[in-house]
Amino acid sequence: MAEKIIPDIVVGRLPIYLRALQRMLAENRHVTSSQEMGERLGISAAQIRKDLSQFGEFGKQGTGYSIDYLAEQIRLILHIDQVWDIAVVGAGDIGSAVARYQGFANRGMRVAMIFDNDPAKIGSDVGSFTVQDINNLETAVREAGIKVAMIATPSQNAQEVADLLVAGGVKAILNYAPISLSVPEGVRLQYIDPVIHLQRMTYYL
Repeated sequence: MAEKIIPDIVVGRLPIYLRALQRMLAENRHVTSSQEMGERLGISAAQIRKDLSQFGEFGKQGTGYSIDYLAEQIRLILHIDQVWDIAVVGAGDIGSAVARYQGFANRGMRVAMIFDNDPAKIGSDVGSFTVQDINNLETAVREAGIKVAMIATPSQNAQEVADLLVAGGVKAILNYAPISLSVPEGVRLQYIDPVIHLQRMTYYL
């Protein structure tokens, strides 16, 4: 039987739902509804029900969703019921900020190592990490079994870094460098470019 293909836009909304549920848990809440979640998130209740129904039935009509149960199910769907170690490549402003960021805790991610090609940065400390030589990148990520990485290098280095990560067995790359990358089939690539999002917003101003 063929595996059901879930639209990426639906997968992209699941972490938003999870974040809302975690905030409700922090408020000592136990039950919610698609209506309440929709009001909190600015997403229609029908859309939330449709998204969740792609993965099964998680609530009962008239009684809503158990917040704890739904949050746990979304964690399982997103495979963040485990902790994923992350390699950060680039120890400049963005890479250093990511390595120091405390917001990964309890959200299924953990920065494990950081790399750079600048001799002035190699061997220096960024938060609790020592910056490693990018020449050791492929071997280090393979030996550590790392599957997730972030690229925070200048654009001219990003493709070479992506190639090294893929060769080391990385299967998911978050790219902060303002350039489109080429990766083999089976490697997931996501882009974060604040300027793109700002330009998108200024259209509406």
